[in-house]
Amino acid sequence: MKGLNVKDRTARSRSRTGRGRGTRALQRAFGVLAVTGVCLALTPPASAADTTSHKPPAVDFGLSASTECVFGGDVIKSTPWSLQRILLDQLWAQAKGKDVKVAVIDTGVDKSNKQLSGAVVGGKTFVDGPATKDIEGHGTRVAGIIAARPLKGTGFVGIAPEAEILSYRYTGGDEKQGNSRTMSQAIAAAVADNADIINISSDTTNREDNDELRDAIKAAVNSGALIIAAAGNEGADGKQANTYPASYDGVLAVAASDRNDERAPFSQSGKFVDVAAPGVSMVSTVPIDGQCTADGTSFAAPYIAGVAALLMDKYPDWDANQIATRIEETAQRPGREPNPFIGWGVVDPVAALSEESTPGESPEPDPPVAAGAGGVIPMAVTMGESEAERERRVAIYVLGTGLALALVVAGSGVAVRDWRSRRSGELGRARRPVSGAGR
Repeated sequence: MKGLNVKDRTARSRSRTGRGRGTRALQRAFGVLAVTGVCLALTPPASAADTTSHKPPAVDFGLSASTECVFGGDVIKSTPWSLQRILLDQLWAQAKGKDVKVAVIDTGVDKSNKQLSGAVVGGKTFVDGPATKDIEGHGTRVAGIIAARPLKGTGFVGIAPEAEILSYRYTGGDEKQGNSRTMSQAIAAAVADNADIINISSDTTNREDNDELRDAIKAAVNSGALIIAAAGNEGADGKQANTYPASYDGVLAVAASDRNDERAPFSQSGKFVDVAAPGVSMVSTVPIDGQCTADGTSFAAPYIAGVAALLMDKYPDWDANQIATRIEETAQRPGREPNPFIGWGVVDPVAALSEESTPGESPEPDPPVAAGAGGVIPMAVTMGESEAERERRVAIYVLGTGLALALVVAGSGVAVRDWRSRRSGELGRARRPVSGAGR
């Protein structure tokens, strides 16, 4: 170990057999204890080692495609983490989304899944195949996160289990039809059917703006519907960019967050992001029957749509802007204002429904809080060692010093005893009479 050189340190040997064995043993013991003491003193506390000694795991975005799921497979018995983070009983004691119509602009919603058969009440298709079938599985997952009904044997359920789903199939047909035009037509149909919330979990190719789509969104916003759109999954490069329709005025743009309430690595960032919601390892329904897990902002957006449905159920007189503002202002965030990664923060459904005040038409930053306000004393930021680390270091030093002194005292005693023994022997030999050669 650096700083401790024992290579050339050897005990002084004696020519007489048996002498100095105790002293050499003590010296060896002292050397071992010295090395141990230095290593202990240089070893950081466990709390610090845990944060520096492990390499971060490789990032696995896990952007599951529909081919990775078994349609008609088993249900997942456990409760997903995205639902464990909230108190569903407390949430549903206030609202369940009853009579709120949520339009799902997607690949269709397969009504044959047991958890969705009572949720899908209408819709329309703009590609081949009916709106209540889904060969891709994407729209069925989106709808499940919003309004899947409870089912015995699984912990998964929709955020708003009494909301109504309107399925508008704008893409995902056998011939892979679907573009911004069919999306615009689907949005217009949802407005005509008086949808309260319109969920769009997709964006345009190459993040391109589109006049027809922009006009369709503008008309939907003017109709009073709350438009919720996914921010997109191309954020792994760390660059900020606008996506559409999420970036259009009046749209609540949703990023994906992980289990730590931080932006998921794939989630697109940008100033257009309004709020975030769980989007990693999202359990939801699949066509025919069963469930599977997938990642993406596509599944964060319906999480927000479900919370919005609960708010509309509880506060039927609020307009779309007030619903969006309540979601944003009650979200969990690290600062007073929004940021390009999670917007106003990660949605807190219970806080959104528990807050009693009436929200405004747009969110406001949190008021500044003076240091020490409310009787709370801010914890000092320590750049060096903490008090606990200092106490540990001092204790090790004291222990090491005490052991060293004990060894020195013991070694000195042995040395004195050996010296006295040797001295006595020499004196004895000097006093012994020498026999004469002629006697």
